[in-house]
Amino acid sequence: MIIGLDVGGTHTDVVLLGEHGIECQAKVPTTHDNLLDCVWKGLEAVTLGVAPHEVERIVLSTTLTTNAIAEEKLPPVGMIVTSGPGLDPESFRTNDHYYVVSGSIDHRGREIQPIEPMEIEAIGSRLRKEGVRHVGVVGKFSIRNPKHETQIQQLLGDHFDYVVLGHRMSGSLNFPRRIATAYLNAAVYSIHKKFFDAVRRSLKKNGLPIPIHILKADGGTMSFDASLDLPGQTILSGPAASVMGSLPYSSEHLDTLVLDIGGTTTDMAVIVGTVPLLAAQGAKVGRFRTLIRALRTSSLALGGDSAVRVKNGRLQLGPDREGPAMAFGGPTPTPTDAIIALGGNLNGNRSAAERGMLQVAEALGVPMQEAAQQVFDMACRGILQAAEEMVQAINAKPVYTVHELLEGYQVRPKEILVLGGPAPYFAKRLEEISPYTVRVVPQWDVANAVGAALARTTCELTLFVDTERGIATAPEEAFHQPVKRDFTMGKAVSLALELLTEKAVREGATRSDLETEVLEKLQFNMVRGFYTAGKYYRVKVQVKPGLIGHYRCIVDRIQHSDATAPSCTV
Repeated sequence: MIIGLDVGGTHTDVVLLGEHGIECQAKVPTTHDNLLDCVWKGLEAVTLGVAPHEVERIVLSTTLTTNAIAEEKLPPVGMIVTSGPGLDPESFRTNDHYYVVSGSIDHRGREIQPIEPMEIEAIGSRLRKEGVRHVGVVGKFSIRNPKHETQIQQLLGDHFDYVVLGHRMSGSLNFPRRIATAYLNAAVYSIHKKFFDAVRRSLKKNGLPIPIHILKADGGTMSFDASLDLPGQTILSGPAASVMGSLPYSSEHLDTLVLDIGGTTTDMAVIVGTVPLLAAQGAKVGRFRTLIRALRTSSLALGGDSAVRVKNGRLQLGPDREGPAMAFGGPTPTPTDAIIALGGNLNGNRSAAERGMLQVAEALGVPMQEAAQQVFDMACRGILQAAEEMVQAINAKPVYTVHELLEGYQVRPKEILVLGGPAPYFAKRLEEISPYTVRVVPQWDVANAVGAALARTTCELTLFVDTERGIATAPEEAFHQPVKRDFTMGKAVSLALELLTEKAVREGATRSDLETEVLEKLQFNMVRGFYTAGKYYRVKVQVKPGLIGHYRCIVDRIQHSDATAPSCTV
């Protein structure tokens, strides 16, 4: 059996998947000041009476690091940056403790200027005095030669809890994004580590020492242990869970909009056929453009619990949430109250929902039912407008899926898949007021957790080969080996796939479930005078994102089950 757990802004959903589909599910309120509490309550509920050896793994998706960035509740981070001639690194300053130091490597990986050890030691001393415990180190061409980054790490010694090096982030060249990515990894490390330790302690204490995986922003998973090296990859795992939960139900020959309508936000994405779109350059997280590989998603600050207000005679929804809907004990009327007041069966207190809508009705000067309909329609139209704006933004640039560039492709969704607690009610109205065919994802209220549970372990790797210098390197893996001048592209591809497989297994994949592919092959000659001095190869490979191999039988049972899965007592 597999456990999937999704920590959302309002609720934490947990499912136990087995041969009958969803064996058990639980939904608990998300306690933002003590996330571990809601995580453990959910896990405890679905594992009651289940022997530990029956559980194959747990996959978590969490908004913990994303929320910390959004709320700017990050610890201080030291950033040490080397560049050399060209763009001024000061233009990419991320935070206060940001130091540009001596040393440069050129685009071929040759050292132009060495670093100054005394300069680094002085910065290290200053950071320690200022109480900085986490450091990011980034060199402009470190993926071609990480020498300076590793030298700086050695000079900093063991005085810091976490030092992340830029060349470990990605094999892509992009200096500004590499700086931002290193900063975010260092900034969220302690938050992720605290969560990691607490979850592991709790599972062990309760006799569940089972493998833990965490969902990444690209819809794949990695082992909890591997996530400690690059915790930034867990950012945006929540929206990725929405996509993975919808993936089995998208139409093979259509573009599909995915709308996950939660209490606080609506997460949106596009699936082309049965393949999600990718943010090709990397995720945008708050004000930072990063190299974090991520699905192309967008979040709208409008959900079922968004506060409803009337200002100057005009209706206003959100963007804030003051608590649950009045039907569930909250202080402010919400779209969820509107649904219940209109007759929706969401198990809330209908009298309280109607009281909320009466407040709105009096401010608007209309009957209560009309006010509720206005609130609900405004929510539906706001979501549709935001989704169409997202599609326009996607079509303004080249369209990438997780597998390939769709050259000249324009996304034109014909259908919408809706998930989240109030999904059936929104789906019905969205279809009435739009040209789309709208369907509800089976087990819509826990579909995110199902998606997290069934996601495959994924990773990528970039190999560089310079036959003139006689070296092959994979910077993300700290790999390098000598090569001869007759090294070929075929050998480069084989080596890249071999390294990728080793990496995937190390991060929690099973060999029988690995589907690898070559994303990019580049080759050019290096010419000196009138002669070819060597060849340069760049090979980028990945484990295909998707659902684990034996998922189909579980999905089929979920899809063809009319009954709601049994809920566990929390």
